Amino acid sequence: MTQTAQATNEHPMAEWLRMDRMPHIWCSTCGIGIVVTCFTEALKKSGIDPNTVAIVSGIGCTGRIAGYIRLDSFHTTHGRAIPFATGLKLGNPRLKVVVMSGDGDLVAIGGNHLIHAARRNMDITVICVNNFTYAMTGGQVGPTTPTTAYASTTPYGNYENPFNLPRLAASSGAVYVARWTALHLRRLTKSIGEALHKKGFSFIEVVTPCSTLYARKNRLGSGLDLMRFYHDSSEIEHHAELEKINIEFQKKIVVGKFVDEERPTFIDGYNARMKEVFGDKFKEYGEENGQN
Repeated sequence: MTQTAQATNEHPMAEWLRMDRMPHIWCSTCGIGIVVTCFTEALKKSGIDPNTVAIVSGIGCTGRIAGYIRLDSFHTTHGRAIPFATGLKLGNPRLKVVVMSGDGDLVAIGGNHLIHAARRNMDITVICVNNFTYAMTGGQVGPTTPTTAYASTTPYGNYENPFNLPRLAASSGAVYVARWTALHLRRLTKSIGEALHKKGFSFIEVVTPCSTLYARKNRLGSGLDLMRFYHDSSEIEHHAELEKINIEFQKKIVVGKFVDEERPTFIDGYNARMKEVFGDKFKEYGEENGQN
C-alpha cells in the first residue's frame, strides 16, 4: 500500500488512540466515545505537549478510557483515581494530570477523595462522565440516579436524593466547574480546553446516554432518543445559582460554566508556608524544579 493510501485509510484519531486495542468495549450509542473525542480535540487545540499529559481513570465503563488514549495513562483501583492523580502531580509538578472516570467511581466510593482534592485545590482536571447508573456492573442505582428513576436495585423507582455534582465540586473548593451533555460537542471541547489551562482543581460533569441499561430500564428509547432529549431539555445558564441546578428525572438540565475563579493551589500554599518558616533557605517546589 502506498504512503498516500495509508494516510487516506488511517482513522483521523489514530494519533491519539491505541488502535491495537480497538474495537473498544463501549456499547453502541454510549456517550463515552464522544467525551474522548472532545478531550483529544481540546488537547490538540491547547498547545500542551502530549508528552507532559497523564490520564488517570478508575473502574467502570468510563474507567476504560485510560486504556484507549495514547498518552501516559493509569487505570487505577475503584474510587482511587483522584489520589493516584494527586500523587502524580506531586511527584512531577510539570505534568498536566487529567482524571476521566464515571459518576459511580468518582462520587460514590471516590467521593471522599473528590471533596478533599477540591478543598486542597490540587492542580488536576477531573472530567466526570455521568450516565446516572453503574453501567458496567448491571445498572444499579448510583449517587447521581434521579429520584423516581428505575434501576436494577430500585425496581419501584429511586427514592434517594442524588448529588448535584457542580454544587458539590464548587462548595468543596473547585476553581473551575462546568456541566455539559454529550450533545454539546463544541462547548464541551472548549470547556475542557479552558480546564486544561486552569491552574487548580477543575471539574467538568458530562451528562451522557447509557442506552443499554439506564435508558432501557426507564423506557427512554435509544441513545439517539436521549440525545434528542438533551437537545430539547438543556438550558445554558452560565454562572447559574448552583442550588437550583439539580437534575430531576427527564426534566430540564441546566448546563454551562458555573465557576471560573483564582485561588492558590496546594503547591502554592506549601511554598508560601515553607518560605515563612525557612526563609531564603527554602527552594520552591513547583513546575520549574519538581522538587525542593
